[in-house]
Amino acid sequence: LKHLEKRRVAGYSRVFIGRDLRASSPQIADDCAIAVQSAGLVPVDCGVLPTPALALHAMAEGGPAIMVTGSHIPADRNGLKFYTPQGEISKEDELGILGALVSAAVAGGVAMPEDGFAAAEDRYRQRYRHFLAPSTLDRWTVGVFEHSSVARDHLCSLLHRAGATVVRLGRTETFVPVDTEAVSDAIYAPRDDWLVRHRLHAIVSTDGDGDRPLVIDANGDFVRGDVIGLMAARYLGADTVVTPVTSNSGIETLGAFRDVLRTKVGSPHVIFGMEEVAHTGGVVVGFEANGGTLLGTDVTVNGARLERLPTRDAILPILCVLATAARAGNSIARVVSELPLRAALSDRLQQVPVERCAAFAARLGAEPAFAKDFFDGIGDVQGISVIDGPRVTLAGGDIVHYRPSGNAPELRCYVEGATPERAHVLLAWGLEAAAKRVRD
Repeated sequence: LKHLEKRRVAGYSRVFIGRDLRASSPQIADDCAIAVQSAGLVPVDCGVLPTPALALHAMAEGGPAIMVTGSHIPADRNGLKFYTPQGEISKEDELGILGALVSAAVAGGVAMPEDGFAAAEDRYRQRYRHFLAPSTLDRWTVGVFEHSSVARDHLCSLLHRAGATVVRLGRTETFVPVDTEAVSDAIYAPRDDWLVRHRLHAIVSTDGDGDRPLVIDANGDFVRGDVIGLMAARYLGADTVVTPVTSNSGIETLGAFRDVLRTKVGSPHVIFGMEEVAHTGGVVVGFEANGGTLLGTDVTVNGARLERLPTRDAILPILCVLATAARAGNSIARVVSELPLRAALSDRLQQVPVERCAAFAARLGAEPAFAKDFFDGIGDVQGISVIDGPRVTLAGGDIVHYRPSGNAPELRCYVEGATPERAHVLLAWGLEAAAKRVRD
């Protein structure tokens, strides 16, 4: 709030607060409400809801918002996502917020927030209510891996409305840190049993705060996030796509979009990119490699109009993927296989020292001799991009990209190969080789 005051953002009297299902989130949300109230403003409790739902409601009401969530990171950690009245904060806003931090204690007491839960939930539900026609998913049986996702009830309701038979799976009231990109996690082990037992055409889910999608096809294979985002952009009729450098390198070769702009990893960078190209006209869609999809412009699909929402959303791309396959009369696996993209995989090393990951990535990107020696035996280095972490292109077009996580002690590894088998080899090698450098 001090940062917004310094930026001379005015005209609001209410601050909207939402949260995920972490055990610590209610108390942190209460603390935020007390701080808002002590600043002379009115806190509005929007309860447990998806991050994009909170953002949508706050923007429509013209106020800033605070989402209490640690996203996909372990349950014993938490965090805050901030929104100005205009939407998601920028990198410049991040620096301003950090600079406005003060050590003085906020007066205690009990907050008396307004109740905004029903209004915020309903606005998000109405956004997608007519996006898919009631018969779109007839004859589809879709499993919803509910776990502790705050988007689970919305997802089930919308899929049912679109004609699908919905099977609810794995619901828990205890928070589970689901990382939609860590496909090797044990939490996904039941998927093959679920697919067979319920004769599912797909399993869908989101991360804990509902801004990263998960789609598993009928074969039990994960659809990569960048492929989910790509399919969403095509379904939405995008003219320009904005996506980070970690998304599949084949997106430009599809010929499906007028322009493709690459950015650093992170929704603030994607949003900045969308703003840069907004003047070019047409539909602008952004997506991250995790599949979270952002609308930079209004769009009308099948007579349903969606207003721009420049923050990550998980439900929109899930609906787009299912509708694409249903419209084509194909399985999701068949639709994905027909995309001319290189085989790509990603995973991460967990609990690795942040400073070692940073030093390793910096050296790999800055020292050609070190990179040549590191990759000896797996391929000859042809080029290195350092837009966001060292993205190394090897002979034959293979790609190995390392990126230290921005919010956890993890080192991400993204690879692309000519075949799925080659991609698996690259990923296994990439994780093992990096572990030797960054672990004790």
